[in-house]
Amino acid sequence: MQEQILSIAWPVLSSFSQMTKSLFTTLFIFFCTAVFSQELTQTIRGTVLDKQTQNPLPGAVVVILNSSPAIAATTDENGKFRLEKVAIGRLQLKISILSYKEKIQSLILTTGKEIVLNVELEENAVQAEEVVIVAEGDKTKTNNKMAMVSARVFSTEEANRYSGSRGDPARMASNFAGVSGANDSRNDIIIRGNSPMGVLWRVNGLDIPNPNHFGSLGSTGGPISILNNNTLDNSDFMTGAFPADYGNATAGVFDLKMRSGNNEKYEFLTQAGFNGFELGAEGPFSKKKKNSSFLINYRYSTLSVFKYLNIDFGTGAAVPQYQDLTFKMDFPTKRAGKFTVWGIGGLSYVNMLSKEQSKDNNLYGYSGRDIYYKSNVGAGGISHVKILNSSSYIKTNIGLSGQYNKIVADRVDTNVVPNITVPEYRNYSYTVRYSGNTTYNKKFNSRNFVNTGIYADVYSTSFIDSTNYFDSTGIVPMRSYQGQTLLGRYFAQWQHKFSDKLSLNSGVSYQYFFLNNSQALEYRAGLKYDINSKQSLSFGSGMHSQLQPLYIYFSTAKTAQGNVETNRNLGFTKAVHGVLAYDLSLFKDARIKAEVYYQYLYNVPVRTRSNYFSAINLGADFNSPNIDSLVNKGTGDNYGFELTVEKFYSKGYYFLFTASIFQSKYTGSDNIYRNTAFNGNYVVNLLGGKEFKIKEKHTFAIDTKFLFAGGKRYVPIDLAASVASNIEVYDPAQAYVPQFAPYFRWDIKPSYRMNTKKFTHEWSVDIQNVTRHNNVFQQQFDLNTKTVKTDYQLKFFVVPQYRLTF
Repeated sequence: MQEQILSIAWPVLSSFSQMTKSLFTTLFIFFCTAVFSQELTQTIRGTVLDKQTQNPLPGAVVVILNSSPAIAATTDENGKFRLEKVAIGRLQLKISILSYKEKIQSLILTTGKEIVLNVELEENAVQAEEVVIVAEGDKTKTNNKMAMVSARVFSTEEANRYSGSRGDPARMASNFAGVSGANDSRNDIIIRGNSPMGVLWRVNGLDIPNPNHFGSLGSTGGPISILNNNTLDNSDFMTGAFPADYGNATAGVFDLKMRSGNNEKYEFLTQAGFNGFELGAEGPFSKKKKNSSFLINYRYSTLSVFKYLNIDFGTGAAVPQYQDLTFKMDFPTKRAGKFTVWGIGGLSYVNMLSKEQSKDNNLYGYSGRDIYYKSNVGAGGISHVKILNSSSYIKTNIGLSGQYNKIVADRVDTNVVPNITVPEYRNYSYTVRYSGNTTYNKKFNSRNFVNTGIYADVYSTSFIDSTNYFDSTGIVPMRSYQGQTLLGRYFAQWQHKFSDKLSLNSGVSYQYFFLNNSQALEYRAGLKYDINSKQSLSFGSGMHSQLQPLYIYFSTAKTAQGNVETNRNLGFTKAVHGVLAYDLSLFKDARIKAEVYYQYLYNVPVRTRSNYFSAINLGADFNSPNIDSLVNKGTGDNYGFELTVEKFYSKGYYFLFTASIFQSKYTGSDNIYRNTAFNGNYVVNLLGGKEFKIKEKHTFAIDTKFLFAGGKRYVPIDLAASVASNIEVYDPAQAYVPQFAPYFRWDIKPSYRMNTKKFTHEWSVDIQNVTRHNNVFQQQFDLNTKTVKTDYQLKFFVVPQYRLTF
């Protein structure tokens, strides 16, 4: 019976199968024909402004280079332009107007999203008919008008493109000369041998705390950034001798700007990858009044999915949980100026238990300890820009930012069954900062520009922690501070162009800290000379001052009368920077840049008694140590040479080579001149990528990166003393003398972009450390085995990502 049924059904099934094959073949051919044959286009629009006055420039000519027939537009009375039905793909946009330096900008145009630009042009010092060209490759042309040396602009496209960056601006910046990024666990920015705590983070004109998930109070790095690359605009990164409008920093500046949402049409984004599942939306508040706009993005952790796929990210069996939200709203008005409301925030927690720790890849936990860690961070503000007249404008920012930490650490003795757990450390801390600043900008003529401003930051801080000294007292209070204080700052600076070849920037900054009445007066200066159209020399110098991490002021010494705060009167750490730079444009899309620098640091907190400790090394670890009895008597210096050879993306490929050779030394209260914790001595990066067009509509790309850097300096563990005291004890005589083996990593990132009529799909797989090289992360004393244990960084890490825009 079954054979009869089969003999009847089989021809029918075969026929149906052939019909199905034919149908799918027809649909596939139709889909391919539709996708590959239709002309896919998109719109480019924007506004052209005077860089120094922010006034619109009517009559500017905007043209797409090498377009046939020519596609061009002229800006209207409001400086706005619009180019419609532009074929998708990579293209170059040229913007020009008489008496201003011409600008060329590279873009990637997709079907999933319009491009909306704000283009700033710089006026020539000497008015003439000839137009000076600023090539697209001139990365030294920063958003900040006063930055002259050790500064470059970076694009979000670069952060997405570079292999190994994970879409993180900080990790992307580690590819630049002078920056060390040989750390798989955190995105700390170590600039020219300085502590990462010397870096200032600024978003939309407001200084913000550590913008990372799982970041500790007072630090500047973390495993995962809350900064969403999909919401950022082109921003500035500075590694020394930065202008006077930046204060309270000694190492460098990350000045980030969020882009505005599309004010004419609604656009959406969905993304899944290492940084989380993400949803985004933007568009006008009203379709009738297309002026105001919104932009919002939300992310939620995907690490549980990665853990399920057996991808190790250095937390053992623990799965970190996090989520973040980013938004921006713009409200331009006709007479009252432009108002902007923005915010970023992140929540994160992780429980790292001793029994779940990895044997050789423990990047975050500590041996023999259960750690429960919670960290929240956020910032937001309101910005107002008012054009006063054709030569001046005023900008005001008010905002709120804060960071919260809860840390519970218990020591676990696994040699006893059941395991014995003893409380070791507790920390409940937060800092809320109320910020406000106003800057006035005035352009007197094409040669002279000044700006001046005042900043105020009110800190409301609670720092309460306790520890177990493992004596008869058990866990006891250590630091306990709750209160408010204020940091005030004023700056003024002047830019003078002697000619189009020679310009001078000068400035002054003053800071006053109300907690202990400490103050700092600083100068800034920069000089640039264009030898010819391809070569330039630049010099920058300045004094830079920074507060200590707030927890340092509240550190206590244990006395018979109880805990006593000993660091309340610490002053600013100060640094003098000097930089000499040479720039050579080889071709219109390639350059060589060399810089030599020297930095002298003084007033660095060190111990009153002879000791190797110096605050210059804070930031090398995750913790916030209770170091008492400090005075501003330490010194240090950093000096080195940096080389950048770069070919910007053109003709389907790019490459970037950076090399840094440096020394970073300090002297503690023991008067011994030794290496800092960040003295890796050298860093070499080589990046490159190639794109392959498929039928003009789709793109396959391959990007790669090689990183070779000096190993981390460390203080060796005294094993005998550690065993005797049952706690980690270090050998001070060998502080930062030994160095781990050199760090090497090779990353590869294939990606594919597919455009359809209204959607853009992007896939990528970032394969990190493809050679599975064993890079040492740290050494720690194992409480249970009584041995020194070596932890290694990530041996092999795969970061897949999918992105859809429409």
